[in-house]
Amino acid sequence: MRRLARHSAIYGIGGLVSRILATILLPLYTHYLPPGAFGQVEIVTAATAVLAIVLQLGIASAFFRFYFDAKEHAAKLTVIRTSFWFTMGTATLGLVIGLAFAPQISHVIGLGHAPWLVRAGAVGLWAQTNYQQLTALFRVEERSTAYAIASIANVLITVAAMVVFVAVFHWGAIGLVVGNFIGTLVVYLALVAYRTEQLGLEFDRDLFRRMQTFGMPLVPSALALWVINFVDREFVSWYKGNAEVGVYSAAIKIASVITFVMIAFRTAWPAFAYSIEDDREAKRTYAFVLTYLLAFASWVALALGALAPWWTNLLTAPGYHRAEKGIALLAFAGAIYAGYTVLAIGSGRARRTQLNWVVTGVGAAVNVALNFWLIPKYGMVGASISTLAAYVVLFAGMTLYAQHVYPVNYQWRRVVTAVSVAVALNVAARAAGLSLVPSLLLVAVYPLALAPLGFYLPAERARLRRLVSP
Repeated sequence: MRRLARHSAIYGIGGLVSRILATILLPLYTHYLPPGAFGQVEIVTAATAVLAIVLQLGIASAFFRFYFDAKEHAAKLTVIRTSFWFTMGTATLGLVIGLAFAPQISHVIGLGHAPWLVRAGAVGLWAQTNYQQLTALFRVEERSTAYAIASIANVLITVAAMVVFVAVFHWGAIGLVVGNFIGTLVVYLALVAYRTEQLGLEFDRDLFRRMQTFGMPLVPSALALWVINFVDREFVSWYKGNAEVGVYSAAIKIASVITFVMIAFRTAWPAFAYSIEDDREAKRTYAFVLTYLLAFASWVALALGALAPWWTNLLTAPGYHRAEKGIALLAFAGAIYAGYTVLAIGSGRARRTQLNWVVTGVGAAVNVALNFWLIPKYGMVGASISTLAAYVVLFAGMTLYAQHVYPVNYQWRRVVTAVSVAVALNVAARAAGLSLVPSLLLVAVYPLALAPLGFYLPAERARLRRLVSP
């Protein structure tokens, strides 16, 4: 647990710098970009996210499992090189298609005639896909400090570029998209030079087929997760226009503080979870990770939701202040997704990922159905409700499936207590329309409110030890 916490904290440094700077710069972006242009950027972001999933074909997920399965150094190099060259090839294919068919793609995804915005997104897609594959090496090597250095360099270059392109050159939405990939591209090229010896010309077809067998079932699962994460922007755009997408995007940006917690954890989690060789120790660890991760994530979600009106007033222009209505819903959705990530590792450890897509597919179907129902009437608030509902379905579905293929004695009473108390305090703050100081007090008392409900009782640990002991 200490090792996971240490690596998560170090991995999170880059994300923390990114979130702090993004939050500080949000007033700048909302000043120079009207909601419609900000909405266009979100649509490009959503499109590149789904293409990255398709282009990787599950190899990014398989990389972690097969790297730890390879015991010899030469075998690990083969995994690295096979993954690298496959990713390079598919990312380049995506770049060529994006550049060649930019006008057509622009109309299909709802941008109107904005081919250069699509071309900028295509370059960003190429850079980000390859960058993620190379930085995954630091993760499997558990070199969290090196990963953090690369992340911080990426963030600083990116932020400087975005400020110049948006505030100085006044490039609008294109400036934000171009600036967003400059740092990634620069750091990626530096990493290629750094990893030259490991990136030799080698591609093992038999290994690739085995990696695809493991990873391909995760592609529809990842696409379903993309539907939950991004397709609501398209629904909001269709029903309410890109200006409403811009307001919704502001809510997402503020609620993404919970995403920072997730990114730090998710970066460390796969390598850590697969590195535990003893199944009994792994199950015991997974149980504690779920409990404490959800408790911490729920506290962060409470801080975001209970203080949402003040966050929006502080960080956005007046035209974006309605975003506060969606922050709590999106923040708690992020907390629930954190728990889903812990549960999902069970199917990967058992190498039974074939039905992950069923769980995520049901969640995506719920999300789409609710988007059709709620967004026409409630706009971005309806989209926020749909997202939260979908993640609850994901969590429940993965609990059932993962417990079937890899049973773990999770501490469900403590988990439910942690989430329920945070939700209750958030409702109390916002339903009563409390001012800033009482809202802050409700956030501060969250850890204390858990005590009378038995969250900290030592008996819980003793009970778990008895359950997992032989």
